[in-house]
Amino acid sequence: MRIGPLKLVNNLFLAPMAGVTDRPFRQLCRRFGAGLAVSEMISADTSLWGSRKTLRRLDHEGEQPPVAVQIVGADPRRMAEAARRNVDHGAQLLDINMGCPAKKVCKAAAGSALLRDEALVARILEAVVTAVAVPVTLKIRTGWDPQQRNAVAIARIAEQAGIAAVAVHGRTRSCGYQGAAEYHSIRAVKQAVSLPVIANGDIASAEKARAVLEYTGADALMIGRAARGRPWIFRDIAHYLATGEHMPEPDPGWVRDLLLEHLGELYAFYGREHGVRVARKHIAWYSQTRPDGAAFRQRVNQVRTTQEQGRLIHQYFDGLPTREGLAA
Repeated sequence: MRIGPLKLVNNLFLAPMAGVTDRPFRQLCRRFGAGLAVSEMISADTSLWGSRKTLRRLDHEGEQPPVAVQIVGADPRRMAEAARRNVDHGAQLLDINMGCPAKKVCKAAAGSALLRDEALVARILEAVVTAVAVPVTLKIRTGWDPQQRNAVAIARIAEQAGIAAVAVHGRTRSCGYQGAAEYHSIRAVKQAVSLPVIANGDIASAEKARAVLEYTGADALMIGRAARGRPWIFRDIAHYLATGEHMPEPDPGWVRDLLLEHLGELYAFYGREHGVRVARKHIAWYSQTRPDGAAFRQRVNQVRTTQEQGRLIHQYFDGLPTREGLAA
């Protein structure tokens, strides 16, 4: 899989998710086979870059290349400047966010709100592509609402502007994350343009991954929510696509050790006090489909130290049945 001059190890990508795809999580997903892991979105308003949150998002120390950074904004000049600044900070690929449905982002006429102004889309894309020498990709939804689906038109604008690849989340902005993803719209985009198309939305299993690739004809898949608490999903999908066989579900002890390793990276990245708070959502995702998970989460959300989190994680996962135990 190539995006511009970048040769990627495969066509399975981690979607950018605000509050989720920080450096520790990106590194973990890359380790389990994600060919690309895109950062949380960074505002094009560089006056905000002094905040602790943005400084962390600009931190790519030790990150496996290619370093991919998503930027968000609605002003072509500011987007171009943000692109240049991010390349100076180590970005080797830039992704433009025109898919975020959050009210705060759309209220600033950014994210998926931009899909309503195709002329502005063209100006932003041209400005960013011209500003940097690294590949620029675009992430969109299928339109603002079901009455204004224009993903094909946006993709054609992107192709003319020199965008290296386009990722399409198969929902409109008004759909949020409700209802089934509309893969027919992604298929229509793929048939309309020659640049690489990345399918995104509801890809939560190996079978679904193969079905989406076959139906849409997409060049790659982008996985978001299904990777939370299950970063090994990239390994599992890659194995299934290559062999047609499923990998066994990991034992609780293996998941426990991975979770503790993940939390250790979060504590180091955010500091212990803030890291404990950030860790809570990841603990919830790792335990959400497991027996008595709700009671465990209620307990672990009350503790305030890394030691207490670790103790409760050991206690909970050590009490879960193993594959051998279930078979017996």
